[in-house]
Amino acid sequence: MVIIIPGSGPTDRDGNSVLVQTNNYKLLAEGLLKEGISSLRYDKLMVGKSEATIEEKDLKFEDNVTIVNAWIDYLNAKKFENIILIGHSEGSLIGMLAAQTGKVNKYISIAGTGRTIDKVLIEQLNDQTPSIISEVREIFKKLKKGKKATNVSPELAGLFRPSVQPYLISWLKFDPKEEIGKVRIPTLIVHGSTDIQVTEEDAHLQYGGSKSAELVIIDGMNHIFKEAPMNKEKNTETYYKPGLPLHPELLPTLVTFIKKSEASKD
Repeated sequence: MVIIIPGSGPTDRDGNSVLVQTNNYKLLAEGLLKEGISSLRYDKLMVGKSEATIEEKDLKFEDNVTIVNAWIDYLNAKKFENIILIGHSEGSLIGMLAAQTGKVNKYISIAGTGRTIDKVLIEQLNDQTPSIISEVREIFKKLKKGKKATNVSPELAGLFRPSVQPYLISWLKFDPKEEIGKVRIPTLIVHGSTDIQVTEEDAHLQYGGSKSAELVIIDGMNHIFKEAPMNKEKNTETYYKPGLPLHPELLPTLVTFIKKSEASKD
C-alpha cells in the first residue's frame, strides 16, 4: 500500500489546484494499480473535501507529518502490510520525517529539495523577480530567528502574509539533507532532468545525506512527472494539460523499487 503525499500549494488528491491542473497523483495511482499496487491519496488540509477547524495562523509544518502518521496508523490498524511513502516536492520532506518514526517499509522522494526552504525560495524568486531578493533575504533572517517579519512589501504580501509566517518558521527548522540521513528504511530518490522548480542538485544533496539510498534521474521528466523540455514556457504548459500521460520511465522505476525484496537498514 502506497501513501501519496502531495506537494506544496492548495493541492488535492489528484494533484490539481485552482492554479494548475496536472492529474499527476491520479495518474500515478492508476498506474500503480495496473501493477497490482494499491495506494491512498488525500486532499491537503482545507482543500477539496478536507475540512479543518484549525486556522492558517495556527498551522505548523509538523502538522503535515501528523496527518501522514495518522494515515499510517489507520492502514496498520486495517492490517495492511508493506506500507510505502511517496512524497512529492514539499511532500518529500513530510514523508522523510514520517518515515523516521512511522511503521512503514519503504520511502520514495520525488522532486524533493535537498536544502532548507529559504534557500530554495530565494533561488526561485531570484529567477522570477531579482529586485526583491534583498528584502526576501532579510525576511528569512527574521523568520529563522523565530521572529515575524513586519512591513512586507505589497509584492511579497501573499507569500509572507502574517498568518503563514508561523508555518514558514516551523518549516525552516528542517534540512532535508540532514533528515534523510535519519531514515532507516530502503529509500529511493527520483528526480527529473527538466524540473524547473527544484534543481537536480537537490536530488544529489539528498543522496549525499543518505546512508544507502538509491538515486534515479529520469531524463526529460519535469516537476509534475510529465515529459517536457527545459524551455520554461513549454515546460509550464504541461501544468495545464491534465490529459498528458506520466513520463514513461517513472512508473517502471517506482514499481521495480516497490516490488524489490530488500532488508531494512539497521
